[in-house]
Amino acid sequence: MQGYTVKDVARMLDVNVERVRSFARTGLVEPQRGEHGEYRFSFQDLALLRKAKGLSDARVPARRLRSALRKLKQELPPGEPLSGVQIEARGASVLIRRGNTLWDAESGQGALDFDRERLPARPVRQCEKPAATTLDDLEGPLSAAEWHEMGLELEGVAPDESRRAYEQALHLEPSLVDARINLGRLMHIAGDHDGAARQFRAAAADAPRNATGLYNLGVALEDLGRTDEAIRYYGQAIDADPAYADAYFNLARLVEETGDRRSAIRYLKTYRQLTD
Repeated sequence: MQGYTVKDVARMLDVNVERVRSFARTGLVEPQRGEHGEYRFSFQDLALLRKAKGLSDARVPARRLRSALRKLKQELPPGEPLSGVQIEARGASVLIRRGNTLWDAESGQGALDFDRERLPARPVRQCEKPAATTLDDLEGPLSAAEWHEMGLELEGVAPDESRRAYEQALHLEPSLVDARINLGRLMHIAGDHDGAARQFRAAAADAPRNATGLYNLGVALEDLGRTDEAIRYYGQAIDADPAYADAYFNLARLVEETGDRRSAIRYLKTYRQLTD
């Protein structure tokens, strides 16, 4: 099953994994479950959690935050991404902006759009460029970080455009590891395991302690039938992050196939301790 793990989401939002699990437990998002019961978040889940984090950082009360975002999900037309609206905190209220319209997320009532220079709101979005459905909609040059942000926004609605955005980010800043890993992940999903492995190797070269990049390289190599290399990189992922549960599970499965049942039991025991 594809999707973002708890660790992926925590890394991209710059929060701890328990905060991500808390969002899921409260019902703010409803991630799917993987084969072993682990959370698997969609891109839309990630987009909503990014906005939730921004509101939480703006000190919006948790109850009001959950209520506002749930109503927003219910009111959006089917298929419309959350990236198409802006969410702002004004005091303890949550305001929704779409185009020139501004309204209170909980009550649905219109809100006065004061001059932002006199009464600035705290936007949830970190990217100052407007969202676009294709890269051709963009105006003006973007930085590497903004191209990466655009790639994130487009993943759920236009994967090919998302890949182009990540490629643009890497053209400007080849050592932008998050863009490299996300590009590799999209290539892997598309079935280009060789291309994905190249991207993950490049990420590992720039960030040899990035557990997600090392783990993803292991997955790509495993899909290419290169079991010994996959085992090595899963091991490196664990060295970089001893709490990387998925790496332990994959290691247990692969080393058992090689006949090393004792190591497989040890890895599986650690995996269960971490996931429990």
